[in-house]
Amino acid sequence: MIGRLRQPPPPLVIMTDTFDTRASLEELLRFYAESGVEEALEDAPVDRFAQTAKAAPPPTPAAVPPKAFEPPRLEAPARPPVPAIPASVPDEAQAARAREAARSARSLDELKELLAGFDGCNLKFTAKSLVFADGNPAAPVMFVGEAPGREEDLEGLPFVGRSGQLLDRMLAAIGLDRTSVYIANVIPWRPPGNRDPSPMETEICRPFIERQIELVGPKVLVTLGNASSKALLKTQTGIMRLRGTWNSHTTGSGTQIPLMPTLHPAYLLRNPAHKKLAWRDFLEIKARLRELGAIS
Repeated sequence: MIGRLRQPPPPLVIMTDTFDTRASLEELLRFYAESGVEEALEDAPVDRFAQTAKAAPPPTPAAVPPKAFEPPRLEAPARPPVPAIPASVPDEAQAARAREAARSARSLDELKELLAGFDGCNLKFTAKSLVFADGNPAAPVMFVGEAPGREEDLEGLPFVGRSGQLLDRMLAAIGLDRTSVYIANVIPWRPPGNRDPSPMETEICRPFIERQIELVGPKVLVTLGNASSKALLKTQTGIMRLRGTWNSHTTGSGTQIPLMPTLHPAYLLRNPAHKKLAWRDFLEIKARLRELGAIS
């Protein structure tokens, strides 16, 4: 039987030749006897430290804290499906509807109302606003651009962004402003992402701008940029060859209106070196208006 040790034993040494003297062995045995150790438990020495290291249990994994209580999620009531907007496919049938509707308009107000109710152009369903016109419908000169941009779509007026500000400065340079001109676009709805209108979209919208020109009856017509010049002159010639040369636009009633194609203000913002070309065109416009007695 092993008694309880009353004091720490002297340093243990290996029982081989490492004992320095017989006295050291006698001292160790005397300590064991005084401590109540009367018999050996094993025939050979056992390294209990090594056994303890081998038998050490694996580390206990950290306790996972319990999940916080989450109330059950309530399913939102199903919403009724939103009916899809019946976007029209631009085709010749829609163009024929546009021509018929435009011919029936007897005033600018009626034309604007017809455009607002016309659903034959798919651009209407992606635009925020109908951009009809700005300025004075009794003015002697009418400017026609291509289509509204982002700012125009938000405000519902043509040429109100950076290109519109440049146009205002160009008008002021020849003594005009928005009270003495009338401004519209071939396309009254902004194309998504400011992309170019497709040929069929232009064909569908063209009857409305042609009727708008006829109802305004300007003495001089100015097309701004490539797209509006091609649409109203019905040509594939580019703007750099068309600009600076007087052409003629024929209304549905057969009236001939002098037409000057010139560069679009947005193009001039990207290519400021060509402003001198537009300036020459504006001087021609001023001279023609003076010749017609429209300005002094």
